[in-house]
Amino acid sequence: MTRQFKLIYQIAIILLAIAAAMAAGSIILLTIGADVGKTYLVILLEPLKTTLQISEVLLRAIPLSIIALGISVAYRSGIINIGAEGQMMMGILGTTMVALSLPDLPKPLLIPLALLTGALFGGAWGFIAGILKAKLQVSELLSTVMLNYIAAQFYTFMLRGPFLDPAEKTLGGAGTPQSMRLTKNLWLTRFIPRTRLHTGLFIALALAVLIYLLLWKTDYGYKMRASGASGRAARYGGISVEWYLVVSMVISGAFAGIAGAVEVAGVHRRALEGITAGYGFSGIVVALFGGLSPIGIIPASFFFGLLIVGADMTQRLVGVPANMINVLQGIIILVIVATKMILADPYLAERVWRAWQKRGKKRVEMEA
Repeated sequence: MTRQFKLIYQIAIILLAIAAAMAAGSIILLTIGADVGKTYLVILLEPLKTTLQISEVLLRAIPLSIIALGISVAYRSGIINIGAEGQMMMGILGTTMVALSLPDLPKPLLIPLALLTGALFGGAWGFIAGILKAKLQVSELLSTVMLNYIAAQFYTFMLRGPFLDPAEKTLGGAGTPQSMRLTKNLWLTRFIPRTRLHTGLFIALALAVLIYLLLWKTDYGYKMRASGASGRAARYGGISVEWYLVVSMVISGAFAGIAGAVEVAGVHRRALEGITAGYGFSGIVVALFGGLSPIGIIPASFFFGLLIVGADMTQRLVGVPANMINVLQGIIILVIVATKMILADPYLAERVWRAWQKRGKKRVEMEA
C-alpha cells in the first residue's frame, strides 16, 4: 500500500463523513419542514457578515476551546472527562468567591488570582473522578456525570444563599438567583469597540500553546500519551499509569474551571444560573472534532461557535428551532466516532487497496 493511496483513502473517508453528516442533518430539517439550503447558508454564512457577529462567534469559541483542550489531555491519557460542565461551575464559584472577598485588590493581581482559584476549584472536582478511577476502578463515565449533578445543585444553593445579590433580597428585588455585580478589577478588557469580545481570547490561545508544549515537547506529556495509548505497555515501561490518570483529570478539570472564570470575568461579570450554556458538553465534541490536538481544537472551536450563533439566527430568519444545534452536534459525534473506527481499521484499507489494484489491472488489460 503506497503512501499516496493512504492519503487519498483518508481524504475520501473524511469527505464521505462530511457528506453523510450533512445528509443526515438535511433529512432532519426536511422532517420539520425547513428549507435545507437556506438553513445551512444562515448557519454557516450569516454570522460572518459583520464584525459584531464574528465577535460573538469568537466569544463562544473561547470557553469551548479551553474546555476542549482540557478534555484532550484527559482523553489522550486514557480517561474520558464528561464532567467539564460541573467543573466549569465550580470554577465560576471559586472566581466569584475571590472577587467578592477581595474587591479592592488591584486588577493585575485579582485577575490571575481569580483564574488560579477557578483552576483549583475545577481541578479539585476533576481530581475526585480521577482518584476514583485510579484507585477503585470506578468508571469515569459514571463518576463525572454524577459529579455534574452534585456541582449543579451546589452551584444553585450558593447562588440562592451565600452568593445571592443583596439587592435581590429586598422587597423590590425579583429574587433572581445571581451574585452581585463583581468588581471591575476582575473584568477582562473588551478590546473591540461595541462588541463583547474580551482578552480571554488570548488566554485561550496561550493555553493551546501550553498544552501543545506539554503533550508533545516534554517527557511528562509523552508518558501521559503513552498511558492513554496502551496502559499495559506503559506499565511494562515503568510508567505509573494511575498517577497520570489522576494528573490528567486534574488538568482537565482545571481547564474547565479556567473556562468558567474567563466566562464570568469577561462576559457576564456576575455568577448566574445557566451561565455554562452547555459548553462543558459541547467541548467534548470540539475536542473530538479537532482531533484531540490544540492545532485542530482552535479552528474546531471557531466552527462550533459559528454553529451556535448561526443556530440562534436560524430561529429568527428561517423559523428553525435553535435547539436543532444539539441534534447537529449529536450527528457530528456519531460521524466522528464512525470515521475514527473506519480509519483505524487496517483490514478495510487493505481490502480497498486490493480492489483498487484489481481495477487498475483490468483497465490495463482492456487498453492492451
